[in-house]
Amino acid sequence: MTTAFLIVSLVGVALNGFSGVAALVHFKAILPGMAAAGVPESWLTFPIGTLKTAGALGLLVGVVWAPVGVAAAAGLVLFFVCAIYTHIRAHDYSAQFGLANGFLVVNAAALALALAV
Repeated sequence: MTTAFLIVSLVGVALNGFSGVAALVHFKAILPGMAAAGVPESWLTFPIGTLKTAGALGLLVGVVWAPVGVAAAAGLVLFFVCAIYTHIRAHDYSAQFGLANGFLVVNAAALALALAV
């Protein structure tokens, strides 16, 4: 296991975990950005919060068992590609669009490093 793999995976766990829990509890700060992207508030629990939180847990398990980490990272990459697409379709280039791009980069790096381990 490389140091880069461990660091990127744990950063991904922290970021995706926080974001997932924020969606699950309908954190007020994220509601305007979701509305601007055309995402109904009812989607925050499932699928958004559930998938992000499950992805974070998968990345954490992937530190010990690589196949789970690869699957989790691939799922999170797909999730954030779809999130970016949703923002673009809604012509929403707010802070949450920038965050989605950042999350995509972190999760793509976690996927690449997990595949290399």
